[in-house]
Amino acid sequence: MALPAASVQLYSLAKEFTADPQGSLDRLAAIGLKNVEAFDFVRRPAEIRSALDASGLVSPTGHAPLLTDELWTPDGSIPTPAPEVVFEAAAAIGIQTVIDPFVAPERWLTEEGVADIAERLNSAAEKAATFGLNVGYHNHAQEFVASFGDHTAYERFVSLTDERVQLELDLFWALTGGQDVPALVSRLGDRLTAVHVKDGIVPASNPWAPGAEAFGSDSLDQRHAGTGEVPLAAALRAGSAIQYAVIEYDRAPGDVFADIEASLGFLREGGFVA
Repeated sequence: MALPAASVQLYSLAKEFTADPQGSLDRLAAIGLKNVEAFDFVRRPAEIRSALDASGLVSPTGHAPLLTDELWTPDGSIPTPAPEVVFEAAAAIGIQTVIDPFVAPERWLTEEGVADIAERLNSAAEKAATFGLNVGYHNHAQEFVASFGDHTAYERFVSLTDERVQLELDLFWALTGGQDVPALVSRLGDRLTAVHVKDGIVPASNPWAPGAEAFGSDSLDQRHAGTGEVPLAAALRAGSAIQYAVIEYDRAPGDVFADIEASLGFLREGGFVA
């Protein structure tokens, strides 16, 4: 398998990027990154494309909601446009794969709910293809609360989606969901084309389980890659078709650019990225 390319999810530096898109991308380029993963790009595709071009970066993947009317984040919700609007913006930026980043916990608790999510994403894949794009899904931990037979809701979802639907596994959140992360990476096989490289001390219990207390990103203890509890090295080695190793912090422990550089160092020194 060819080594993945390093990338960074721009949600990690949402405040910095909103305040100074060009300066933020220039700093990422100076660190040595060539790829980013866009977030909240639909309302400003021309601005983002211009800043990417000026910094010499590209955004092969991007996060945008395809399966909900409103995208939840730990720090607020964002209204969602029609899929066609999302795909038009993605194509303008040069994004190749649009990844849905979050589907509400209650929709993962029943087989009918999981089937509906899969059906909607399969439909989105059909529409995306007319724009020359792919779609994917990024997990948190709610996908691992319920099980049907011997399979978690997440793996049932995978079995119901078209093979062209790509998977981006957030390794931190999969561990929070109680998964043997390297084993899950191995089972996902060639469907897994990207991972979120994120480390830290995982929450003591799944924050999206029924009855769990509400939480925000400020409560998370996230750390530089290789310094927390997530078996990042084993997970990366278990992949068979990972194209992008995407650095992300829901809550950066210090200066976000220094934190990103530290995680990039882990990926490079371990020989996990090209």
